[in-house]
Order: sequence, then C-alpha cells, then structure tokens
Amino acid sequence: MNKLILIALPIGMLLSSCAEKQQPSIMQSKVDAFAEVELKSDISALSPKEKELLVYLFDAATVMDDIYWEQAYGNKKELLDTCSDAGEKQFLEINYGPWERLNANNAFIPRFGAKPLGANYYPSNMTEQEFNTFEDSTKTSLYTIIKRGDDGKLLSIPYHVAYKYKIQKAADLINKAAKLAEDVGFKKYLELRAEALLTDEYYSSDMAWMDMKTNNIDFVVGPIENYEDARYNYKAAHEAFILIKDQEWTKKLARYASLLPKLQQLLPVEAKYKTEIPGSSSDLGVYDAVYYQGDCNAGSKTIAINLPNDARVQLEKGSRKLQLKNSMRYKFEKILEPIGKILITPDQQKNIKFDAFFENVMFHEVSHGLGIKNTINNKGNVRGALKEKYSTIEEAKADILGVYQVLQLTKMGEITNKDLMDNYVTFMAGIFRSVRFGAASAHGKANMLTFNYFKEKGAFTRDENSATYSVNFDKMTEAISSLGGLILTLQGNGDYEGTAQLIEKMSVIDPTLAADLNRINQAGIPTDIRFKQGKKVLGL
Repeated sequence: MNKLILIALPIGMLLSSCAEKQQPSIMQSKVDAFAEVELKSDISALSPKEKELLVYLFDAATVMDDIYWEQAYGNKKELLDTCSDAGEKQFLEINYGPWERLNANNAFIPRFGAKPLGANYYPSNMTEQEFNTFEDSTKTSLYTIIKRGDDGKLLSIPYHVAYKYKIQKAADLINKAAKLAEDVGFKKYLELRAEALLTDEYYSSDMAWMDMKTNNIDFVVGPIENYEDARYNYKAAHEAFILIKDQEWTKKLARYASLLPKLQQLLPVEAKYKTEIPGSSSDLGVYDAVYYQGDCNAGSKTIAINLPNDARVQLEKGSRKLQLKNSMRYKFEKILEPIGKILITPDQQKNIKFDAFFENVMFHEVSHGLGIKNTINNKGNVRGALKEKYSTIEEAKADILGVYQVLQLTKMGEITNKDLMDNYVTFMAGIFRSVRFGAASAHGKANMLTFNYFKEKGAFTRDENSATYSVNFDKMTEAISSLGGLILTLQGNGDYEGTAQLIEKMSVIDPTLAADLNRINQAGIPTDIRFKQGKKVLGL
C-alpha cells in the first residue's frame, strides 16, 4: 500500500524568498491598480438568528480560502513570512501566489519562474505520458488531487482526504449555522452541503440549493470552478461567497426564469442543437456580496454566478443566476465607464449605462444554462469533448448569447423602453475591460475571440484620428447571431479541433489594440477591484 507524502511544498521551488526585492513604489502601484471597495449590505431586516449564523459562515468561508491557497500555490504562511515589504505581501494575497493573474500569470517575483499549468493539483514533475498511463478511474475527477506516494508512483487522493482537517472544520461550522437557520430550504441546503464536503458527493446539496426560494442569505461554498487547473481543466477549486438577497430586485427578474424554454428554441442554430430543455426551476436573483474567499477572490473579482455546474442538475432543474449588484456597480463605475470615455467614440458614450451592463451580465449567466450539454454525435458531454478548450469557448458562448437574449426579449416585448445600442456599446466597453484579464484567463480569451470576430464582420469601426471605436448596429446584430450559432455548433459536435483553431485564430491582441489598452493603463484606470470585507465591515 502506498503511503501518501503529506509535505506541502510551494510550487516551482522549495524555499524561495521574497527578499528578492521589487522597488516598493512599483509593487504598491500594482496593488493600487485594484481599487479598494467595501463589501457592505443593509442587514437590518435579518433576524437575530440570521445574523448569528452569518458569523459561522464567515469562519467556514475562511477555511475555503486556506484550502484554495494550497491548491493554487502551496504553503501560504511560509511564502508571506519571507516578505517584509507590505505592498509585496498585499499583491501576493491578491494573486494567491507569486504569479500575476491579470498579466498572463507572469511571475512578479522572478525566481519562481512560470506558474505550472496544473497549479498545485499535480506533481510539478509529472509528465503527460505518466498521467495518461496512470490507471485510476478518479484521476480526472473534479474532486481529487494527484500526489506521489513514497514509492514515487502517482496517487489520486479525494479532497475530503487530502484536506481532511480543514474540511471537517468547515463542515462543523456549516452545521452550526444550519441549526440557526429559520428558512427551511436554506437549513436543508446547509446540512447537505456540510455532508457533501465530507464525502465529495455534491449532487444532493446542489439539488437542495436549486430548491431554495425564500432565503434571505445565500452561501456558495465548496470546490466549484475548474479554471485554476489550466493543464486539464479537471480539478475544481475551493471558494465561498456570502450573499444577502435584494428582495425587491429579485422580484423584478422572476418572470424571466419561466421564459428559458422559449429562449432555448430561439437560439441561432439548427434545431438538432437545441433539443435539450432547460430545467424549469431556474431562477434569477439579485444579491449584495459581503464576503469572497478562495478562487472567486483571486485576481479578477466575480460579479455574477451561474450554478450548479453539474449538467445533471442543469437538465433536471436548470440553474440559479445570482447577480452581485454591489460588486457589479463598483466595476461599472470605477472601470467600465472610465474605459468607455477613452475608447468609445464621443457620440456613443451616452449609450454606456449601468442597466445595460446589468442586463448583459445577467443574461450571460442565463446563457450558461442554454444551448447543449451533451454532444449530438455520441462524443459524450461537451465539457469532456472539448477538454481544456471548454472554459474559453463556454465563456464566449455565454458572452455572445447574453446580448442575443436581450435582443430576443425585446422582440418578444418582455423588455420594454429598450435602446439596444445601450447593450451593444456597453458590451464593447466591457470587452476592453475583460481583455485586460490577459491571456491566462478563460474570460479574457473569450472576449478577445469575440472582439476579433466582430472586427472581421465589421460590427465596429475604429477612427484612426481619435483612436475610438463605434458600433455598427446592423452588422453587430448579424455578428452576434452568427457567432452564437458557430459556437453552439462546435459545442454540439464536440469539435475539439475546430474549437482549438477558432480560439488560436481569434484570441490574439494585435498591436493596435495593445496600444489602445495601454492608453487605459496610462490613464490610471483600475485593473480590477479588491475588497475591504469581513464581519466588522458588515457590522457583525
């Protein structure tokens, strides 16, 4: 029997020191590129028990952060203890390691070298052949890490074993919160989620999460997204959100959930690619985010959530789309709107509006639940067929179909008093914002793909004199439809080669765009946001 080597080592090197100093002003400027904002919400309407259970959720979320540090880098304390410069420490914490997430994961402490594509999910010296010939049915599971035993051979270790003590601590805290929960649906979800963390079986808790309708608080917790594993896109990363529901805004959006089957049939693709019926339990909610920990807090900050990712749950019940209104508004006001004033032609700047930004993001999340989950030609599910290309093409699908849904709902009369140019121009400004995420991000690649496709189709023009962009309404409408159809076809066919070629061709930044993006940086517009957050900030 193999004995697991439990020593956690930082990736890339053993005891590298941060003593290799950057100029403090340079490192602090990197930190300052993330505008600091406070995560607050009005919790006066919450009951005493709800406020009490929040304390346990904050503590459980912090455990998720600790686990994510192990997955993304290794030993957090060892890394930070070697640094004396405050700015450098802050930037390490923003990036969860010495690699700059919004700059192609380049090392900002050079001695660490390139970030391993597989983060800390696999041994750094594991070869492709070695993994391919490793016979273990769980090696591609979302919820295992690959380690070496003392004989040097590969082992596939379940998360609840690899992170046993941290997982037990988080589960205990969540169960304490569950005992205080007054909402029946929320209570059931918390109990099942605590059990899921201990077993790596998340289906039942995902189903219970879908059934929650009357909760005031939401808690997204566990290993969820697989972007951190850039080697195979197999492994899920731990994270946690604590959210306070905005009841008024949520009621406004409730009617859209019932329209998902109709929106599925209106997709711009042949009928054989839209035979799947979205689950009827899908719902749209608006929340204030009050705590981000783990994967969702690394680098660029999430402003909307579409979960669960389990295709079985999506087909049976759909998904829930949570709009994080306070984070969204911060990004709009501090980043997107200022970018638009630089890169969008003056006569279209009036079309850059928060409501349009909100709609584009909301229907981006809706669109993750539309389309096709299983290929039409027996290649299995789309995620498996497209492998490491899946995340990029799925984000591109959601981006483009999100705007397409606004167009369709306007035609249906479900959205009224609508100037679609607001959504088109705001979407263009949003592309410039997202492209700054860099080539290391699936979202950044997806936005570059969209930008270059629009350019090829004449959906926008660039004025050489003012170096600003303007949207052509008719050609933008055509491009949105044709790109949506192309992506849905690639996904439905499980066309790995075609998808790879599209991404390779379109996910590039040409010199002209690079120069325009540099103007954004020179203007001092924040790259993203960072949070002043926690119990005290919320008033607990």
